[in-house]
Amino acid sequence: MEDEQYAETHGPASRPPSRASDTDDGNVGEHVSLGKVTRLFHKHLTARKCSPSGDFLPQDAPPSSPSTREHDDWFPFEDQLQFETADLLYRRAQASATIIDGLCNLWALSHLGQNTTSPYPNHKILYDTIDRIKQGDVPWQTFNVTYQGPRPNTNVPAWMDQEFDVWFRDPREVAKNILSRPDLKDDLDFTPYRDYDASDVRQFENLFSGDWAWDQADQISEDPDTHGATFVPFILGSDKTTVSVATGHTEYYPLYLSIGNVHNAARRARRNAVAVIGFLSVPKTDQIYADDPKFRHFRRQLYHASLSAILQVFKPGMTKYEVVQFGDGFHRRVIWGVGPYIADYPEQVLLAGVVQGWCPRCLAFPDDLDADAPLRCEEHTEVLVDELHPGVLWDSYGIIANVVPFTNDFPRADIHELIAPDLLHQLIKGTFKDHLVTWVGNYLKAEHPKATYRRIMKDIDERIAAAAPFAGLRRFPQGRGFKQWTGDDSKALMKVYLPAIEKHVPDAMVRTIWAFLEFCYIVRRDRITETDLDDLQDALDRFHHYRAVFATSGAAASLSLPRQHSLKHYIWLVRQFGAPNGLCSSITESKHIEAVKEPWRRSSRFKALGQMLLTNQRLDKLKATRVEFDARGMLDPLYVVGNVQATRSFEVDDWQEDGEEDGGEDDIDGFALMAEVKLARKPGALYTGLSDELGIPRLSRLARRFLYTQLSTDRTRPTRTVPSRDLPFLPKTIKVFNSAVSMFRAPSDLCGLSGLKRERIRSTPLWRGEAPRRDCVYVVTDPEAKGIASMEVARVLAFFSFRYEDITYPCAVVHWFNYDGDSRNENTGMYMVRPSFYDNGAPHVEVIHVDTILRAAHLLPMFGPGFVIPGTTCYSSYDNYQGFYVNRFADHHAFEIV
Repeated sequence: MEDEQYAETHGPASRPPSRASDTDDGNVGEHVSLGKVTRLFHKHLTARKCSPSGDFLPQDAPPSSPSTREHDDWFPFEDQLQFETADLLYRRAQASATIIDGLCNLWALSHLGQNTTSPYPNHKILYDTIDRIKQGDVPWQTFNVTYQGPRPNTNVPAWMDQEFDVWFRDPREVAKNILSRPDLKDDLDFTPYRDYDASDVRQFENLFSGDWAWDQADQISEDPDTHGATFVPFILGSDKTTVSVATGHTEYYPLYLSIGNVHNAARRARRNAVAVIGFLSVPKTDQIYADDPKFRHFRRQLYHASLSAILQVFKPGMTKYEVVQFGDGFHRRVIWGVGPYIADYPEQVLLAGVVQGWCPRCLAFPDDLDADAPLRCEEHTEVLVDELHPGVLWDSYGIIANVVPFTNDFPRADIHELIAPDLLHQLIKGTFKDHLVTWVGNYLKAEHPKATYRRIMKDIDERIAAAAPFAGLRRFPQGRGFKQWTGDDSKALMKVYLPAIEKHVPDAMVRTIWAFLEFCYIVRRDRITETDLDDLQDALDRFHHYRAVFATSGAAASLSLPRQHSLKHYIWLVRQFGAPNGLCSSITESKHIEAVKEPWRRSSRFKALGQMLLTNQRLDKLKATRVEFDARGMLDPLYVVGNVQATRSFEVDDWQEDGEEDGGEDDIDGFALMAEVKLARKPGALYTGLSDELGIPRLSRLARRFLYTQLSTDRTRPTRTVPSRDLPFLPKTIKVFNSAVSMFRAPSDLCGLSGLKRERIRSTPLWRGEAPRRDCVYVVTDPEAKGIASMEVARVLAFFSFRYEDITYPCAVVHWFNYDGDSRNENTGMYMVRPSFYDNGAPHVEVIHVDTILRAAHLLPMFGPGFVIPGTTCYSSYDNYQGFYVNRFADHHAFEIV
């Protein structure tokens, strides 16, 4: 079959079969049209409905009731008030026992002499009530591991006698709880599939759209008894995290689990589709024995043995199905599988059993990682281990002979192919922050005397600090000269870095970073097509070509770096696992906060792990209870504190705030909407002196011409030719607004489940008590054109509205920008614009309808070879400079449209 041939020959540079060959594949089943996309489902693993005993049911069979409880059964709570109180105090507010007791006492005092009581008398009763919850209750278990190898006759190291505790919860029950959640029933894939657009171009999105899930289904369906079953791979992730440096580097090693059937958007949106299932042991020893080969081997094997022991409950269900009830109420036969593993590079080499500096996925040598090399596989590794000396394995193949990966204990699992792409550590923190930014500093330091070097670095910091405010853009008031970097810091710096270094470093260095940024933004798309993969390869080729300047200049000691080398495998990984943004370690790192850091802060700090486990268990119970109560229609939204619900009407006013203190950007759940802009709910002022404030004497005439265009049916007559006497007069009262809200679909950004994002566009005379802020926007001027050709860039000088003949006209006073050329800058890859002026020097100002605004635009100054203009701040950069880059790296949506 075509698929069998492809499975034997695929590699980093191969292409998957076309839809034509898929049609001939014996395992291709139903074809379904989903709008512009045709979806081909796997023929055998079809997720058929079945009874609780496993007998297949007709397709029109009704679902089983997900709950047998009565509609008004709040057990263990008395009513919604008691549940919401417990959820608010324990889960959302994370109130301490002392605070809870104090609040309960206040409640009791307020009810003196009344025939009512407070929800809880004290914290103990509240905790006991939570502990009686049955939903989501997967108790913690433990086992310990001790060293069983040879011991020295004297001076036995303490670690050889120590018991290392591993805490875990039944991962199978946790996975079944995720599958059974009603709130995720529409965010699950049941059958591996392949998507094609109208041009027969393959598309990759969720895990089940990739080749790995399809290949697994092929292997599983070789057993006819599995036909009609559902493949459920579990995704794992682990990473040590430090909760307190002050108390001696208190470390924990959480192990997380998710389900591969869950859509990427649901996993990224923190819908509790990722659960902590274990805390691995962190063996430590004295400095004397830290490099002892026996200790290092024990530490590695402890890790793999722990994973294997925890996951053993899945093993019987990996070859023979078991029946599981899903959130839609139907039972299905389930075949479990080991899915991708999310990990940073140090843990990847630990997982794969390879030497530091080698690639855990291919056999490339450490000193030339980007050379063409075959992929590793479990079968090849086992043959090498059987035939070669451990020293040869170490030196020639990077294999640690005495490590047995945990995947060897499970069918259809090869750790070398299961290591997931890691956007956070490989691209954002690794290649960008640790490599490229460092190399730029190294180059400048080597090229210039110390005083000049410091002046240039100061200027780069000032350029970064001069970036104008933008919704969701992290500010760098002191530049990038900070010591503790976070992933968000790196992502924010990526957005403003190119113009900051231009003219200070060779053009090839700027082009290197431009190519890398394009690679990052393409690979972080929510949906990636085969055409995108071609663009990805082009960006990677340009990156490899231009980055040589860092080596020839001496800025980089080596270009053969594991995290940077990982970029070479991304095209293959996209084809295997779909869009990488659903498997990034940022998902597990964000889970650290909820599962480790916050529970640790709530503990007494003494033997904290037991308290942290109990906290996690209670949190899971409360979340599961809310899901069940909601599924049974029991939750009155009037009781829900702080939970904003999106409605189908998508009213903007439901989302707007009166103040200016918000960050200006939110991810929201709602229904698909391409773009919409509305003024803020409340005006900042009611007056007629706007033209005086803006210094535009002819503003009234411009507004009248705008109104004329709105009322006129003659679209052929130029507005400028209309005499002033023929223009309608405006009402005396005008409402002026300090902001507008833009909502648009941006599924690749941090957004709601449907891909909707909200941002606030500012135009205010005083922002945060510091200075005026006038944001820029994209204005649609030619809806028939595509991309940047359909839009102009303008700066909003004011938002206002007025009523004329019972119709409200929301408007914006804008200063237009002109494009500087028809193509992108050859070094930065960004379009260039300049403020537009008339021949007499007056700014090109116009009044437009807010409906023509697409969203906010971000401009970065073209600094040129000189230093930053003295006194330039983020608030004055739009005024101090006359040439700007249209920042296509401001966010993913901007990257797509510009």
